[in-house]
Amino acid sequence: CGIFAIFSSSLPEADLRKELIKCSSKLRHRGPDWSGYKVIPANDGRPLPHGIAHERLAIMDPESGSQPLVSADGSVIVAANGEIYNYRELYDSLETPYTPQTGSDCEVILPLYAELGPSIELPRKLRGMFSFILYDKSHDLFMIVRDHMGITPLYIGWGNDGSVYVSSELKSLIGECTKFQWFPPGHIYVSKGADAGKFVRWFTPSWAPKMLPGGTPPTEKYNADVLRHAFEKAVVRRMMSDVPWGVLLSGGLDSSLVAAICARHIGRRSASFPKLHSFTIGLKDSPDLVAAKKVADFLETIHHSYTYTIDEGADAVREVIRCLETYDVTTIRASTPMYLMSRKIKAMGIKMVISGEGADEVFGGYLYFHKAPNEQEFYDETVDKLSRLHMYDCLRCNKAMSAWGVEPRVPFLDVDFLDVAMNLNPKDKMIVKGPGVSKKDERIEKWSIRKAFDTPDDPYLPDEILWRQKEQFSDGVGYGWVDHLKAVADEEISDQMFASAANRFPYNTPTTKEGYRYRAIFEEYFPGEAAEKTVPGGKSIACSTERAMAWDESFSLRADPSGRAAGVHDSAYDEAFEADDKVGGEPANKKAKA
Repeated sequence: CGIFAIFSSSLPEADLRKELIKCSSKLRHRGPDWSGYKVIPANDGRPLPHGIAHERLAIMDPESGSQPLVSADGSVIVAANGEIYNYRELYDSLETPYTPQTGSDCEVILPLYAELGPSIELPRKLRGMFSFILYDKSHDLFMIVRDHMGITPLYIGWGNDGSVYVSSELKSLIGECTKFQWFPPGHIYVSKGADAGKFVRWFTPSWAPKMLPGGTPPTEKYNADVLRHAFEKAVVRRMMSDVPWGVLLSGGLDSSLVAAICARHIGRRSASFPKLHSFTIGLKDSPDLVAAKKVADFLETIHHSYTYTIDEGADAVREVIRCLETYDVTTIRASTPMYLMSRKIKAMGIKMVISGEGADEVFGGYLYFHKAPNEQEFYDETVDKLSRLHMYDCLRCNKAMSAWGVEPRVPFLDVDFLDVAMNLNPKDKMIVKGPGVSKKDERIEKWSIRKAFDTPDDPYLPDEILWRQKEQFSDGVGYGWVDHLKAVADEEISDQMFASAANRFPYNTPTTKEGYRYRAIFEEYFPGEAAEKTVPGGKSIACSTERAMAWDESFSLRADPSGRAAGVHDSAYDEAFEADDKVGGEPANKKAKA
C-alpha cells in the first residue's frame, strides 16, 4: 500500500483535497486496488486542516478492509502500509473487548490506541512490517510510526507554510517540500506532548538498544533447535493472506529455506491444498536459474523461471531508478532483475511473495565477512548493516516489487527471530577456513543457520543447496549483467564528464562512471540537495560498510559492490583486479578467474 498525509496545511479545504489526491496518486502503483481520502476541516479546536490518503493493495480482507480506517466514534483515523501478523492475538489481549468492523489486520491499531494512546508501547506490541499515520480529532494530534527495521518505506517533509508531509515514497514530496528525509526506522513522531515534533526510538532490542555498533557482543550459546524453530515461526507468520501468494526463489540458501518451510507447512495442512508457487529470474544459464530449479524440483513447487536479456535489463534501468528513488550502485544492479520479475509475478495474479532478505546482515553472510578480524568487529558490522538496511535491501525489495503492486514479506527480519539470532555469540557466526583448519572444523558463511536446518533424517533442502556459496543477487542472476552495466556507463559518460564529477555532484561524489550515470538519472527525477541526501555513500567491498574496508589490505583496491571483489568467491576477480573506485590510484584490469 501507499500512505500519504498533509498536516496543518494553510490551504483551503477544497484545495487541500486536490493537493492530497495529486500527491497520493503518485503512489498508486503501490496500491492499485482502491484509493481513500479524508480531509479534516479546520474548526474552533483545530486551527488548520489536515488530509490523510491511502492507496490500497488488498491482501487481507479485500472486500471490506479499505482505508483510511476510522474508529466507531469517528474520532481516530488510521492509514497503514504493511501487515500486522499478530492482530488476532492483540484483539484477544485487549482490556476492553473490541468488535472489528473489518477483516483488516491494521484495524487493531484503533483499539490499541484507545488503550495506550500515542506512546512507544503501541508499536512494541506489533509483530510485522508497518508504517502508519494516525490522527486523533479529539486532541488534534497526529502520530507517525515506522517498523523496527524500516521494511516498509516512509519519508517525512516540511512545507514552507509549516505543514508536515508524510509519504511512503519520495515522489509525492518532490516539488511540495523544500526539506524532507527518511523517517527513521523504529521511531515514532507525535505532534503534541512531552516529545512533540521529535523522533523517539521505540525499538530498543537487547542486542543493540540504540541500533549502534560498539556495544558488548552478546554471549548466548548456539542452539540449532531454538534457531530453527524461531525461523520456522517467522516464516509461517507471513503466510497469512486472503489472496494468491508465492515465494521468491533464487536457489541460494536464504530464499530456499523460506521456500522449504512454506512448502512443508502447506503440505502438512492438506494434500488437496494448492501447491506453492515459486519464482526466479536470471540471464540464460545463470547460477540462480540452475540452483532454483534444483530446489523447486526437490520441494515440488509450481516453479516459474524467467529469463531476461542484458538489453532488456539495461533498457529498464532508468525506470528502476525512478521507482526505487536511489542512485546506489549495488541496489540498482540487484533491483533491475527483481523489478522485471515483479511484473511477471503480477501478471500471474500473485499479489504477495515471501523473500529471503536480511539473512546476510543477521548472520554475516556477505563474502567479505571472511576477513572479519575478531568477534567485536563481526558483531559491530552486523548491527551497522541492519541499521542501514532500510536504505539498501529493504528499499530494493519493497520498491522493486511494489512498483507492480506486489507485496514482499521478509521473515529473517521478524522481531522475535532477530531477538534469537542477534543474541547469539558472534563467535558462532564467524567464518572459519584456511590453512591449519581441518575439514571437520571448517565453517563457511552463515554456518549457524545452515547447521540449524541440516537435518539428514528429514531434510529441508539438498546438501548442495544448503551448503551453496553466497551469491549476491546482482551476481547470481548472471555475471555478465554487472559487466554490461559498467560497459554502458563507459560509453555514455565521457572521461571529461567524469573528471568534473566533484563539481557537478559535490555531495556523495560518484567514484565510477557507472555511479555517475545513475546519479545523473536520479537527479532528473529527484532534483535538489534534500533528495540526494536520502541516499547513503561511502566505500564498499562486496556490500560492506566503510569499517570493513580496513579488514584486509587488498580491499582498498577492490572497492566494488560485487561479491566477486572480496577475493574469496569461487568466481572471484583475479589478483590483478583493481576496482574502478579503488582507494587512491587509477584503475587497472578486471578479470574473473577462469
